[in-house]
Amino acid sequence: MHPTLIMSKADKTPLPDFGNLPSEARPGMVRGHGSDIIADYVRRLPDKPGVYRMIGADAEVLYVGKAKSLKNRVTSYARGIGHTNRIARMIALTQAMEFIVTASETEALLLEANLIKRLRPRFNILMRDDKSFPYIAIRRDHVAPQISKHRGARAKNVDYYGPFASVWAVNACLTTLQKAFLLRSCTDSVYEGRSRPCMLHQIKRCSAPCVGLVSKADYAQLVDEATAFLRGKSADLQNRLAADMHQASDAMNFEEAARLRDRIRALASIRATQGINPQSFQEADVFGVALESGMSCIQVFFFRAGQNWGNRAYFPKHEKDTSEVEILDAFIAQFYDDKPAPCLILTSHPLAGETLLAEALSLRMDLKVEIRCPQRGEKRDTVAYATSNARESLARKLAESGTQTKLLDGVAEVFGLSEAPQRIEIYDNSHIQGSHAVGAMVVAGPDGFEKSQYRKWTIKDAKGGDDFAMMREVFTRRFARLVAPDPEELPPSVDQDGNLIESAGSRNKNRDTAWPDVILIDGGEQQLSIVVEVARALGVDNEIKLISIAKGVDRDAGRELFHTPGRAPFRLEPKDPILYYLQRLRDEAHRYAIGAHRQKRAMAISKNPLDEIAGIGPMRKKAILARFGSSRGVARAALSELMEVPGVNEELATRIQAFFQRT
Repeated sequence: MHPTLIMSKADKTPLPDFGNLPSEARPGMVRGHGSDIIADYVRRLPDKPGVYRMIGADAEVLYVGKAKSLKNRVTSYARGIGHTNRIARMIALTQAMEFIVTASETEALLLEANLIKRLRPRFNILMRDDKSFPYIAIRRDHVAPQISKHRGARAKNVDYYGPFASVWAVNACLTTLQKAFLLRSCTDSVYEGRSRPCMLHQIKRCSAPCVGLVSKADYAQLVDEATAFLRGKSADLQNRLAADMHQASDAMNFEEAARLRDRIRALASIRATQGINPQSFQEADVFGVALESGMSCIQVFFFRAGQNWGNRAYFPKHEKDTSEVEILDAFIAQFYDDKPAPCLILTSHPLAGETLLAEALSLRMDLKVEIRCPQRGEKRDTVAYATSNARESLARKLAESGTQTKLLDGVAEVFGLSEAPQRIEIYDNSHIQGSHAVGAMVVAGPDGFEKSQYRKWTIKDAKGGDDFAMMREVFTRRFARLVAPDPEELPPSVDQDGNLIESAGSRNKNRDTAWPDVILIDGGEQQLSIVVEVARALGVDNEIKLISIAKGVDRDAGRELFHTPGRAPFRLEPKDPILYYLQRLRDEAHRYAIGAHRQKRAMAISKNPLDEIAGIGPMRKKAILARFGSSRGVARAALSELMEVPGVNEELATRIQAFFQRT
């Protein structure tokens, strides 16, 4: 077996890649201490920029880093001296390395951030919350442009303004913008079907272009005014509206003057509720970091068009001996991996890689991006405000973590565990008389609910609303996954262009094969007996603590009965914090299961028989239904009528007829 070769797209220098091969097949690999293994790679490395990955046991990616010179950086690891405890542990665990040569250090920085976010190596500083940000969107491809909130991929002929820190922030701004500019928020189908104004017009949040209560020219002016406001020209706009209001008042047109007055108030309310509204810059992201007791918080404030569009707190994962500068440097690179950067970034600490990071972001955005740690003036005050918020958020987080630790210690004491559980899985099922049945799992740990670890199962075999059969199916599938993970799963790898390759199984590997310490079931002794039976059959009954929580007498909260193997059923004191905690876990599983069931049921209701016919996609389905009105009309249609629909040839028409005759 020969090692694969990794080559940068910009530089065709081949480098051996041993990370995806078993250890016995890695040529030239030195067995022994990590530094000895790393030293074996040095003689084959070029003095060029690139990205390296340190690989541990079971092909686990320990660390991803970039280097201006791969040879020099790896040589520093090979010396094995002068490292912090964290780096020393990482070197000791290293069994192989992988490399990608890039054309520049800037490209290496961008690739490093991308790989860290996807591979999530345990020795890197990791950005935990990676949700996309909401935007305000104004469509330009309609005679009456629509204003709405948007999250996700961008489309043509749409102007996007943001980001906003939260959905709450964008909703609040959107509501005020509707009051100020009276733009429609309805969909095109609703717009086309209106014969009279809707309720939004009645409460003065829409000018009703759908029924012609505003001319196209006047509505276009409203759109231009909204665009001007979102681009930071709010002062000019307010002055112009004030002049128009006085003019209308002088002309005795008090109704128009009152309407303009309400719009001015709405615009003023946006700035009044945004707190800090800087005068020395129009667009910037502000990062403030606080570090205490080995935990850190980064507060990010978004300023666009001279307005504060909200803030968000992040709690990155890192080793306890990591400094604020290291945390901020790594975090910002990952933060902008899939987000647009503004022209100005303000930080609470000067970054070690400030120049390189600014160059990389400028290259990606095709505009000059400046990163600064201000020392005086309004910019410094704004950063100090973000840092103060970071300290407060971190203090709350530490208090919550302390409470969470006490609760987990209490769970261990109540159920006789040797140590506090790090992963609790809670299960529940949901269905209506057996239809659209789903099983749901939620996960809790030291950091609270781990929503990225939630999972749901579509019940396949259990029929007729048999809750016990559903429980058996869910746990058979879950435990089988634990004891026999898919042997075809491969560790993530990178192709010759530097793109990440993941097998379908490896994306879910951490979620599906992580061992729980405790399993909590919403049910009584019978449900628990089924889970115990499945666990014994698969040989995991001694590995996991199994608990069921049964509803109290008359289903009263506070009188729940707990069951666990080898112990008589018992209750906790009604005001015991551990009882409240376990109730909260159960309720979260119940909420998630019901949500999954409702989603499945809604999808079934909206499903059309045409979806089951091969060759009919959304466009053809739309054309067929537009021609015949419903699936029942399609079923009654003749072959010649079906062929009259654009995109439907004789073969597809015959297939459609055969489908409806069969059903």
